[in-house]
Amino acid sequence: MKDISQTINYKGKEYKLVFNLNVMEEIQEEYGSVQAWADLTDAQEEPNAKAVKFGFAAMLNEGIDIANDENGTDEPMLSLKQVGRIITEIGLQESAQKINDVVIESTDTGKN
Repeated sequence: MKDISQTINYKGKEYKLVFNLNVMEEIQEEYGSVQAWADLTDAQEEPNAKAVKFGFAAMLNEGIDIANDENGTDEPMLSLKQVGRIITEIGLQESAQKINDVVIESTDTGKN
């Protein structure tokens, strides 16, 4: 797994989307496997809004948690409702694509 993140901007604030082992564990606990969750968030079809919100929240909150650790700050975690507003602003399809891109980039081993 690689340390890959993407950033999004919402109302003048920059947020990091992070997919790492912590996020992977959260997704597995909720959906059984990352693949089961990924199937629901596939941007090629209509993504499952709840799955997109869950994954987006896990990734954004991990980014916030990492920044808090590294910078000694205490930025609060985002609620699912707040994440839903961010996704609404960005767009459901684009949000699903961003989280899929982060997952693929983070887990790409370079082998086909």
